[in-house]
Amino acid sequence: MAGIALPFEPILFGIKLNIHLIIEYLAFFVAFRYYVILRKKTTDSISSKNRLSIIIGAIFGALFLSRLVAFLENPPLHYEQGWLAILNNKTIMGGLFGGLLGVELAKKIIGEKHSSGDLFTLPIIFGIIIGRIGCFLAGIKEFTYGKETDVFLGMDLGDGLLRHPIALYEVVFLVLLFMGIKELQKQPNRFKCGTSFKIFMLSYFGFRFFIEFLKPNTFFFLGLSSIQLLCLICFSYYHKTILQGIKYAGKKLHLL
Repeated sequence: MAGIALPFEPILFGIKLNIHLIIEYLAFFVAFRYYVILRKKTTDSISSKNRLSIIIGAIFGALFLSRLVAFLENPPLHYEQGWLAILNNKTIMGGLFGGLLGVELAKKIIGEKHSSGDLFTLPIIFGIIIGRIGCFLAGIKEFTYGKETDVFLGMDLGDGLLRHPIALYEVVFLVLLFMGIKELQKQPNRFKCGTSFKIFMLSYFGFRFFIEFLKPNTFFFLGLSSIQLLCLICFSYYHKTILQGIKYAGKKLHLL
């Protein structure tokens, strides 16, 4: 990204482009197209009608919780900005967990028993990777920048200070996670349906829990940010999966 001043705000025909918003919409479009391609190549155990209901549940759950968690990151600041700003602020973490709850509610209503997350996993990760590139280009105008640092990874994100480029850290992590889960999905007989999505959620929320300490957050409760508290809620939601993973790892270590 050498030679690009941040925030990156190109001008086209005299109009300053919101590159972050453009890339965000691109991320949604590409992720959905990727999902459609995967579904065509996969024998889906869920009917098209039920799959649509699940997607609708995910959308509404994501819309609600993404805004709520974003507001809770700094309630006094967002309250001062007014309702329009509150509706515009959002976080992928709230979107993911809200989408999960929306999916589970939709499945309960329509009586769907099959796991639905695996087909969404890679498209979601790919979409977040694209979106985070947009966040990086937005510099300090998007709250994905880190604290000041004197380590070699520090970058000027638009305010003349060397900061942790949190968005780039996340891109690297997600690329590795994408490759790992893609390899995992090549061995469908070794893992239960739904495992890919659970691994994604636990890995990503675990990463975000620790990376939040590198951000200039507001820590309102127990020395943790609202994102970190949401991560703990997610870990609690998946506590059975975590215990199963620990048990599985213990067996592998015992064999060694």
